[in-house]
Amino acid sequence: MTSEDLFTQSVGSAHLPLATRMRPRSLDEIVGQEHLLAPGSVLRQSLAADRLPSMILYGPAGSGKTSLALALARQTRSRFEPLSAVTAGVADIRRVAQEAEERRRLHSQGAILLIDEIHRLNKAQQDALLPHVEQGTFVFIGTTTENPYFSVVTPLLSRCRLFTLHPLEPQALAELVRRAITDPERGLGQENVTITPEALDHLVALSSGDARVALNVLELAVQTVASDAAGQHMITLEAVEEALQHPVVSYDRKDTGHYDTISAFIKSMRGSDPDAAIYWLAKMLEGGEDPRFIARRLIIQAAEDVGLADPTALRVAVAAAYAVEYVGLPEAQIPLALATLHLATAPKSNSACAAIAAARAYIQEHGAEAVPGHLAGGPRPEQSSVKYLYPHAYPGNWVAQEYLPESVQDEQFWQPGGNSREQKIEEYLRKLKGEE
Repeated sequence: MTSEDLFTQSVGSAHLPLATRMRPRSLDEIVGQEHLLAPGSVLRQSLAADRLPSMILYGPAGSGKTSLALALARQTRSRFEPLSAVTAGVADIRRVAQEAEERRRLHSQGAILLIDEIHRLNKAQQDALLPHVEQGTFVFIGTTTENPYFSVVTPLLSRCRLFTLHPLEPQALAELVRRAITDPERGLGQENVTITPEALDHLVALSSGDARVALNVLELAVQTVASDAAGQHMITLEAVEEALQHPVVSYDRKDTGHYDTISAFIKSMRGSDPDAAIYWLAKMLEGGEDPRFIARRLIIQAAEDVGLADPTALRVAVAAAYAVEYVGLPEAQIPLALATLHLATAPKSNSACAAIAAARAYIQEHGAEAVPGHLAGGPRPEQSSVKYLYPHAYPGNWVAQEYLPESVQDEQFWQPGGNSREQKIEEYLRKLKGEE
């Protein structure tokens, strides 16, 4: 099969899903992913020379990984062989390799092997690709929604270029929807479809950067809305809501609602109200907020507002951020909720935030002193009259010595909070210094 076959099948095939029919036929038809497809990019230069490298396309569902692979293959002179990791095995890989070798020998034609969902292949199946990728038997393109550093064996990953696709921006999704409505050959151009601005905005927001979701919902809305006397299908906000089975959430990721909602989320956690914190988290997720943005805020919140009162909060927040990258939505909503509840119910302290602010303010006002000689690293010509004392050589792994420059020794930047943990820390420090 060639990539041209796949596009030929989709043109005029009304029984195929709209998302399939509307696959881009060239790189110029792809919307979004400008970081990969800008003029002069590696992909465009490789394509112009007809020398595509083996590659892994990594990105969330509906970001255009398979469409990009098909568009690349269609613009080369190579034979195109698509496989799905769900059904393919080592025998299929060997068959494609054998046919590719014969075609190169007899017809001087290259081959491109596309494997969707490469992370579903086990280690042995991925290893079967290695000699063929290494020898250039075929150009390999793998697509995956999972982090390839965890889901693809290292030897295969090292032999491929890794290209990361991002969720489509709202303007890109809106362009796809308009294109589908007006395209008379592959889209809905012959069905006299109109969509209201409110319906388009809602469809784009709730699609969360997923082109397939946007086009599938559009198609369902058109199928369920009766035409008027003039034969026009008017897609309203209610029609999109019905097709999505999703209520309208007033939330604009780039407007006041975005900043107001994240502010309410942060203040609810700071104020130890788990119900309010979860509510605002749910609003952001329902409104299509980028989960990575939420995860970043959780990390900041853990350090700024929980801090030393419960240092495990930072570990939980970082783990949630990792889960967002590794798992993705919708499952990542659970670790996000876990971190939110942990931070909301944890004891609070901003002493770390206040300490670094105080220290930086002092340096901005007074300047930064040189490091005392006994604390400096490495040998130097001038010898300090004060020797560094190694704490572990003393009882209790502590010894009295100065760690600040002389002019700063009376300053106290960290003020312990009133929570039990920091009170114990303060008591421990006083005991070391013999103040108790």
